[in-house]
Amino acid sequence: MPELSPMMSVSPSPSRRAWQRFRQHRLGYWSLIVFSVVVLLSLCAELVSNDKPLIARYEGRWYVPIVENVPETVFGGDFDSPTDYLDPFIQRQFERPGNFALYPLNRAHHRTINYFARSPNPAAPSADNWLGTDDRGRDVLARLLYGFRVSVLFGLALTVIGVVIGVLTGAVQGFYGGRTDLLFQRFIEIWNSMPELYLLIIFSAVFTPSIWLLLLLLSLFGWIGLSDYVRAEFLRNRQLDHVRAARAMGLSNWQIIRRHILPNSMTPVVTFLPFRMSAAILALTSLDFLGLGVPLDTPSLGEMLFQGKNNLDAWWISLSTFAVLVFSLLLLTFMGDALRDALDPRKEDVR
Repeated sequence: MPELSPMMSVSPSPSRRAWQRFRQHRLGYWSLIVFSVVVLLSLCAELVSNDKPLIARYEGRWYVPIVENVPETVFGGDFDSPTDYLDPFIQRQFERPGNFALYPLNRAHHRTINYFARSPNPAAPSADNWLGTDDRGRDVLARLLYGFRVSVLFGLALTVIGVVIGVLTGAVQGFYGGRTDLLFQRFIEIWNSMPELYLLIIFSAVFTPSIWLLLLLLSLFGWIGLSDYVRAEFLRNRQLDHVRAARAMGLSNWQIIRRHILPNSMTPVVTFLPFRMSAAILALTSLDFLGLGVPLDTPSLGEMLFQGKNNLDAWWISLSTFAVLVFSLLLLTFMGDALRDALDPRKEDVR
């Protein structure tokens, strides 16, 4: 069988060409890798930063303290309460021959208070607390790791909800147009004029603050901007020749939307995903800083910034939190720039 000439070779699919253009954007590509690694570490935060050993052996028996509560009397203590594995007595028990305990890299949970610190709180960075402690004696590194996980998951959930609602409302407006579009536009104008911050203050005073309440309130307004982009794409794509041909062939509205219009209208949606996620993270941080966000016992970047403002001499709190926040937003911005270039049809195809 004769070999195919270079002119007869099969060209890559549009999605593959977009991925190749994304990989050519080195800054965005490596930002995706670094951000994925950091998110994975935060999702496994209990295995990376915890005040309990991952596994322990004491007097011939094996224990998994990270998933079970072992009373202190098992390890030679006097009380039947859960074991404090940072207690020097418990640590000496595991140093005896035949006993051992495998601790995570950082021996602190986000709720752990270092009662054995050698300096008053907030304590400066040391061998026990790599990024120091806050004003309550909690490890800053652990709270940053767990707080980053809360911020990323909250931003992802808010982005997904906003995309779903925004795509649905924008598709209905753009596809049907006319009176439907006019009524939706008037509704959006009224809805967008509502004072979002005042509503957050009122609901925070009436209801118990929670991550779910905050997610619900922000989701009520987070879809409006994306809806306008999807509406514009549907208004443009519904006039294309292949869409008119599909309508003439008798395809239903749902089939036309799903097969012909929606796939060609998702470029702005995908392009703005990293930017919307960074905006959601920044919104959560700002609300936590103002005391309108998550409950006080929840690790939060905004609460860490608030502590840094109240303890200006403890530079390690505000500096480390600011570095994590800026680093995360920069990675998301670089990823958004790479996505925008990869999905731009004017870019030259990668061969």
